[in-house]
Amino acid sequence: MAEQLAGKTKITHKATAGGDSLSFIKSLKVHRELLVNRIRNTQCLIDNLIKNDYFSIEDAEIAAQYSTQADKVRKILDLAQSKGEEVAEYCLYVLQQAGDAYYDLHPWLEEIGFRPSEVICSKPVENTDPVSRYQQKLKDELGRETKFIMSYAQKEDMLLEEIYSANIMEFLNHKNEKLSSVDGFEDLLTDNLGLINENGETIYIFGDAGIGKSMLLQKMQNLWSKNAFDVGAKFFFRFRCRMFSCFKQEEAFCLKDLLFKYNCFPDQDQEEVFNFIVKFPHTVLFTFDGFDEIHSDFDLNSILEICSPTESIHPLALLVGLLSGKLLKGSRKILTARTGTEIDKNIVRKKVHLRGFSSSNLKDYTKMFFKDEGCQTLVLNQLEANPNLSSLCSVPLFCWIIFKCFEHFHSAFDSHELPDFTVTLTDIFLLMTEVHLNRIQKTNLLKKNNRSQEETYRSNKEKLFALSKIAYMGMQKSLFVFEQEEVLSDLLKQDLHLGFLRAVPNYEGAVDQSSYEFLHLTLQSFFTAFYLVTDEKVGARDLLQFFAECSIQDTTLSSCLPLSWSKNYHPTGGDPFRNKEHFHFTNLFLCGLLSKARQKLLRHLIPLSTIKKKRRILLAYFFESMKSHLKGLSRARLKEYKQVQVMPNFVWMLRCIYETQSEKVGKGVAKCMRANYIKLTYCNAYSADCSAISFVMHHFQKRLALDLDNNNINDYGINQLQPCFSHLAVLRVSVNQITDQGVRVLYEELSKFKIVSYLGLYNNQITDIGAKYVARLIEECPSLIYVKIGANKITTEGGKSLANAIKKSKTMYEIGMWGNKIGDEGAKAFAEALKNHPTLTNISLAFNSITTEGGKSLAEAMKHNNGINIFWLTKNELDDEAAESFAEMIKVNKRLGHLWLIQNQITVQGARSLADALQDNTALKEICLNGNPISQEEAKVFENEKRLICF
Repeated sequence: MAEQLAGKTKITHKATAGGDSLSFIKSLKVHRELLVNRIRNTQCLIDNLIKNDYFSIEDAEIAAQYSTQADKVRKILDLAQSKGEEVAEYCLYVLQQAGDAYYDLHPWLEEIGFRPSEVICSKPVENTDPVSRYQQKLKDELGRETKFIMSYAQKEDMLLEEIYSANIMEFLNHKNEKLSSVDGFEDLLTDNLGLINENGETIYIFGDAGIGKSMLLQKMQNLWSKNAFDVGAKFFFRFRCRMFSCFKQEEAFCLKDLLFKYNCFPDQDQEEVFNFIVKFPHTVLFTFDGFDEIHSDFDLNSILEICSPTESIHPLALLVGLLSGKLLKGSRKILTARTGTEIDKNIVRKKVHLRGFSSSNLKDYTKMFFKDEGCQTLVLNQLEANPNLSSLCSVPLFCWIIFKCFEHFHSAFDSHELPDFTVTLTDIFLLMTEVHLNRIQKTNLLKKNNRSQEETYRSNKEKLFALSKIAYMGMQKSLFVFEQEEVLSDLLKQDLHLGFLRAVPNYEGAVDQSSYEFLHLTLQSFFTAFYLVTDEKVGARDLLQFFAECSIQDTTLSSCLPLSWSKNYHPTGGDPFRNKEHFHFTNLFLCGLLSKARQKLLRHLIPLSTIKKKRRILLAYFFESMKSHLKGLSRARLKEYKQVQVMPNFVWMLRCIYETQSEKVGKGVAKCMRANYIKLTYCNAYSADCSAISFVMHHFQKRLALDLDNNNINDYGINQLQPCFSHLAVLRVSVNQITDQGVRVLYEELSKFKIVSYLGLYNNQITDIGAKYVARLIEECPSLIYVKIGANKITTEGGKSLANAIKKSKTMYEIGMWGNKIGDEGAKAFAEALKNHPTLTNISLAFNSITTEGGKSLAEAMKHNNGINIFWLTKNELDDEAAESFAEMIKVNKRLGHLWLIQNQITVQGARSLADALQDNTALKEICLNGNPISQEEAKVFENEKRLICF
């Protein structure tokens, strides 16, 4: 229609009072009906005409008196035309500049070629349309609501920008293999990195409880509110997923209600705002925090799929419609959940793993949290001296709790020192609870509080019992939000200020009262365990009920997000939204509270005989369960080892064993494993878990192989493994965020015992400094014959150190250096190491920036080597000249079996040299040239030489 009406009319800034003086007025007349149909917002136009003295107040009142929008537009056009060319031109200028208000007119303005004059361009245009105002309201609200972080004492909110510290984030593929690091928030929403499904619309961020998922979203929201997160989003809607559990089954409303009633309400013209959102969904960004916290207790078969933005339906269906792209297709969604929550692969556009603090992150966070440099030094020194504390601090939530406890002990005892007994997570939560309870104690201004932990707990026994009952009642139903009457039935109103509970919006419309939740899911788990221990009515069955919850096998559920609710989803009686981590934490705290060390505290709350009885029940059940679990693990017999492959759930079991602090249980589990190669790959183990691993593994009396590849143990975890080092013959810790500091510990410990034969350090953060420690280990440990240290940050200097160590070694069998940057000088050093080496059999120098010069040195060295069977030189910069050198080597070296020159710069000329050389070598099994600049047509020449692989 616009094209037909516009015809060939072109309006430019050349219009003057002369021959073209009627062009703007004429345009308003010629395209009158188009303008009447598409101008839906008259207020923005009138506001700007008045502000620039083109319209009087009386003019505005005349236009406003008409009842329909179309008649108002007609009157404005009549008035503008009557006032002359400049006013008509300015009207068109407002339509152009206030883009959000008049988006339907963009194509028409382009079609007619409207170009305002310099005079008109100097006139201001203020966008007062509802869309722009709503966008600003969203920013204002998000800015206010995300400015502060609520601490564990609610009176002490801290500025987000002063306390937020970056976290390790990684893009993964569907197999949970790392693709790349996430360096900034913008990386999450661009398609350049991490894209695994272009048809998916949801960015899925997962990580353990307390790892910082909510904090990450809050930082993102805060940056957007300050225009510092520029990803093209006009609207940013944030939701907590647990709100969707608060609606009754019969509840129903439409998408507009979800956006406006439960997020941010437009001050004017909500229909116009909503129409803009529906028409331009790509301008909308959603965050849905905590998908695992949804709990539905009704039949999901009753919920239909929803595609219409105006149809009313249960809010849970709205959520599914948004995440799947059925609603607002093209909008961007960021969804968080705890590790282990299954999400349908069809909806996932990117998968992001949030991994917690590295050692450098922890140092940065310490400096942000403690402003005084003296305090920073004291805290860092204590963390360095106590591996248990430092490893717990890799989880941001636990780090925060520990630091708040540091602050408390400084104010209460003029010291930053924590009690010596603090070694387990249970200890940390007991300490946090003590800190909260002591904050409400009345103290003399001249006298510090010196009340013992036992006294603090005994004097607040009733408060603790009330909190634990609330937590337990919710945990039984996987509910995390409590109505006010539920809370106040057992707790006094003033006790709400203790800091354990916080108010949350009431989604069922009761404006006169608040709902409440525990400050964190782990805190609810702690108080649930506290209830199980301290309530004398709890018998054996109830005591162990959450272990039973965690042992249920969800073999029939492949997804927690059924997209075809009525057709493809068949309920099995369980809740498909439920994640079991809160049960795991409850079990962990139960083990910790029933440890012998806690009896001194708990005997003030419950008879000691009851505690001992519950401990006996727990340990007996736990030990038998572990034996049964270990029997069911998959096993394999290797050349020198009996291997057992454990599952991620096994890490929780190790955590629980550690919390019991029962050496008897730890020793028994080690004995029941009946294996000496423990494979813990992809188990989501953190540095703090290494304490639990060591607690069991140090009981092994023979040489042990421990495979921890693809976890997140970092340097603190390496420290925690020290009790195992005297037994370790094989240690694989690839893809674990380990730096030079961790490698130094490995050198210092492993060199003491000299039994390590295999060291896997692939894909960590090791530089030349760490490479030198590994080189010293190679020199000092003749038992070390396998070293995998590829994909690190090793350059020429580190490469030379490793090469010199290998040259001296008479036992080294395999060295993997793929993905470093040793360059030609490093390659020359390795060439010297290769000459006449007696044992080296496999070597990888792939992807190491080696050019022709380095390649020729390696080829020359291989003329003097009779041991190497496999040589990988993939993804370097070797050309035909280097290929000719390798061809000459092949004529001499009759021991080499596999030569990989994949993805280099070798052309058909170099390939021909290699093919000719093969005529003199019958021992070589293959030369791989895939990915070099050789065409299929050129490769046909070598069809008869099957050992030369070009494609």
